Amino acid sequence: MLQTVSRAQSGADPEHFFSARPLQTLRLSGESYDAKAFAAETPRTLRWRRELLDALIRGIRRRWARERRRRKVGRCFDMALEIARVIPRGSEVLDVGCGNGFIAHHLSAILGTSVVGINLGNNADAPIDYRQYDGAQFPVTDDSFDAVLLCYVLHHAQDVRVVLNEMRRVLCDGGLAIIYEDMPRTWWDKGVCWYHNFLWRGRTGPCTFRRESEWRALFESFGFEIVSERQLSRWRNLTHPVCRRIYLLRVNAATA
Repeated sequence: MLQTVSRAQSGADPEHFFSARPLQTLRLSGESYDAKAFAAETPRTLRWRRELLDALIRGIRRRWARERRRRKVGRCFDMALEIARVIPRGSEVLDVGCGNGFIAHHLSAILGTSVVGINLGNNADAPIDYRQYDGAQFPVTDDSFDAVLLCYVLHHAQDVRVVLNEMRRVLCDGGLAIIYEDMPRTWWDKGVCWYHNFLWRGRTGPCTFRRESEWRALFESFGFEIVSERQLSRWRNLTHPVCRRIYLLRVNAATA
């Protein structure tokens, strides 16, 4: 009898075992969902996730830009405080190569006077008395400033003699020049200076970095007396860790 049952089962219609059931209601977590409605929900969920991710990325970018702006403005404020220690309050100051203009902006508030900024660009980010510079003659009159400021500018000059002559022309008697410069002292400094030149040579031309003795000889040859000089920490700017030096110059009365 077992053999008879076995034969009956083996002769059964194969479609009986492989026939598909029609789509039924999908049940999730005890609730009923139509299969078509569930499939339609998926694109809306993916779109919502993309929108959320895009909003998160935009927020991170805004935050990063804000932090970069704060660091940039903060560094300029620190330099303005340092410069203000050697310039008498109320002095008329010219910032050559003022960049974004925030050093001049902070310095004008500290000194209680208007600081003029000049640069090759069309304008500055900060609200200052800005004048465009053609790379040759400073757009100001003779003997009109008590101090001239050059923050990491001279190594960009294609003819440093033109800049130093213009600096002497616009300074009043007894006027001061404050100069910040990068120094290629060690192999590390030379590497950083090389990379800086790589980034800027397409915009301002090749950079020329000099050692301390070379700067001293150059300043003295143009009739400037070196009032003081000192080395600065290379870690002032972590993105540009190079040896730095600040010079305080005065026009030599004997050669004026």
